[in-house]
Amino acid sequence: MRKIVLMMSVSLDGFIEGPDRDISWHRVDDELHQHFNDTVGQLDGLLHGRVTYDLMAEYWPTADADPETPAVAAEFARIWRDIPKYVYSRTLRQAGWNTTVVREVVPEEVRALKDQPGSGGLGLSGSDLAAAFLRHDLVDEIRLYVHPVLVGRGKPLFPHSDTITALHLAGSHAFGNGVVLLHYDVAHD
Repeated sequence: MRKIVLMMSVSLDGFIEGPDRDISWHRVDDELHQHFNDTVGQLDGLLHGRVTYDLMAEYWPTADADPETPAVAAEFARIWRDIPKYVYSRTLRQAGWNTTVVREVVPEEVRALKDQPGSGGLGLSGSDLAAAFLRHDLVDEIRLYVHPVLVGRGKPLFPHSDTITALHLAGSHAFGNGVVLLHYDVAHD
């Protein structure tokens, strides 16, 4: 069975974006970007929320057409364009670049997707979508890329909840730019 892996960049104080959707504080250098390329390139698919999909679709489909684009970013453009994607949206009518539009998080449908052949897992992104997947106990791993910055306010990764989710540390890695990957397995009851 494929795993669903929540993968998000977050500030040390827990925000995925600052006010006005600001992510200029993300510290993505060539080392971290290559890590993303290697990690996403091994996945069987991506599960995006609508906002995340719109942000990705705004840049990545044609990023490698610009000769000024760094090689590591051009590589990611090809990876993102080609990988199967599922965007969860009630309003989006269609999407390009190997993307399927899904209206609702239906646990049985997600479990059927997990049961399809593959061993790379499915990368999950978007805080609202992640909250829905966590509510339904559909997340198997969490990989947080903690950036060494305090944003102060913005959109938190995890909404307030009365549910406790037990995690087991699977590993960690400090990148040269100060970003730390915290990799957890979710303890399913």
